Amino acid sequence: MAEAGNRETLSTDVLIVGAGPAGLSAAIRLKQRHPELAVTVVEKAAEVGGHILSGAVMDPAGLDALIPDWRLRNAPVGPEVTRDTYHYLTRSGDFAFPHLLLPPQMRTANGVIVSLGDLVRWLGEEAAGLGVDIFPMTAAVDVLRDGDGPVRGIITGDLGLDHEGAPKPGFAQGIALEAKYTLIAEGARGSLAKAIIGDFGLDRASAPQKYGLGIKEVWEIPADRHQPGRVDHYLGFPLDTATGGGGFAYHAQDRKLYLGLVVHLDYADPTLSPFGEFQRFKTHRSIARLLDGATRISYGARALTAGGLQAVPQLAFAGGGLIGCAAGFMNAPRLKAIHNAILSGIGAADAVGAAIAEGRQHDVIADLEQRVMQTGIERELAGVRNLKPLWASFGTLTGAFLGGVDMWCQTVLRFSPFGTLRWSKSDAASLRPVSAVTPRDYARPDGKTTFDRAASVYLANLAHDEDQPVHLRLADPAVPVRDNLPKYGEPAPLYCPAGVYELAEEGGAPVFRIHAANCVHCKTCDIKDPAGNITWVPPEGGSGPNYSGM
Repeated sequence: MAEAGNRETLSTDVLIVGAGPAGLSAAIRLKQRHPELAVTVVEKAAEVGGHILSGAVMDPAGLDALIPDWRLRNAPVGPEVTRDTYHYLTRSGDFAFPHLLLPPQMRTANGVIVSLGDLVRWLGEEAAGLGVDIFPMTAAVDVLRDGDGPVRGIITGDLGLDHEGAPKPGFAQGIALEAKYTLIAEGARGSLAKAIIGDFGLDRASAPQKYGLGIKEVWEIPADRHQPGRVDHYLGFPLDTATGGGGFAYHAQDRKLYLGLVVHLDYADPTLSPFGEFQRFKTHRSIARLLDGATRISYGARALTAGGLQAVPQLAFAGGGLIGCAAGFMNAPRLKAIHNAILSGIGAADAVGAAIAEGRQHDVIADLEQRVMQTGIERELAGVRNLKPLWASFGTLTGAFLGGVDMWCQTVLRFSPFGTLRWSKSDAASLRPVSAVTPRDYARPDGKTTFDRAASVYLANLAHDEDQPVHLRLADPAVPVRDNLPKYGEPAPLYCPAGVYELAEEGGAPVFRIHAANCVHCKTCDIKDPAGNITWVPPEGGSGPNYSGM
């Protein structure tokens, strides 16, 4: 939290941090209902959609509520879902779950396969057409706040600092952006949301947020294996029963296959590599047959929230609110978040617009949370609230079975036999000592279906000036080698999907290196480091991946 000092200060009515589905939906809704308001969106990517990554099969409920005629307006969505199958994989087997056994909470009516990056670019155009001011390449690095007062806006990052933090030629100091209300829509584990939640104690009544790491590739596959609208979700292989997560394969338009694996970050084995597990996933015969003769086009990774209803913090704070995945509205069992992000933007925008119409600013909007949750988010998340804790406690097969029983009981009997399950341990606290596990061994990539991190990160189209301050900050530089290495084998090089962290040797002694230019902004290190020693902060605006079609 910082004050403006001698920075240039600009003012707006409503400031939104993050041009994702939640932030842009809030901006659009505000201009739809209150066209006289000045609405400003800041986005750290070089262009709107550049940092956006999702599966994605979209439940259209959110977009229907925001822009009812989106189909007539040529929103860039892919085929409607024609087949949605859940599978359980063994090393060589593939067993499909009968569709009739799936609880209603796991089904998506009228789902469409989308590139969320493309959809967000379209939402950006819609917002701009309504008069929203959108500023890409603008990293929000701090909250504008006087002491213990309300949030009054943000401070943007400086441009033109060298590796040591000294100004280079062309240096430009960041500015202060003031607003009557500020909405935080950074996505999962955003740096400002993390600070605001901590400083305002917004998570006092909620369980620690749980996360997953989603790794995704886009492939162009042969026409004889492409089935537009086909959706497959996978449990089991390559993950053991104690490790949560699963894979997906979505047949999008133009022979594109969206392929990915989500690994829940409460896994216990410090030698597990989510990236390595994703490579193993692609070797299963059900996946490998799709990729034979195919071409890999894109690669990316992003953390996602998985805690559900029990982990949603208080949404409103003095001067603004949390929306989208910054608040944790992901329906992890269903792997759906886009519609809830949009709905949360709508609810928050209505609350903010009404408050400003009453002449208010910088206060706590008491009904913001109610407006957001009553869009349908609370009802949906309540229906799946116990699947994640049951899965974590009983493993994949038993946990999924008990979760199914719980969901059917809620559907048929209108009650849960488990009530509402909670947890107290964060993902960072879940690792076992390396001495207590059998180290995992991952095969060398073949360069056809499986790849190494360097070849993968190349497809993320990274842009990063190496002569800038490192944005992955160690509270104590000695911790990785002194503490993490002997106890956990230092898991950072394994949990990072981009090759940012390296354990090397100098003069016969281990050293911990950070290759910040490789970072795809997934935030996994900020979540999973067992010492809580790594903090992710935004680099210069425009840095990071430039995803296309993700």
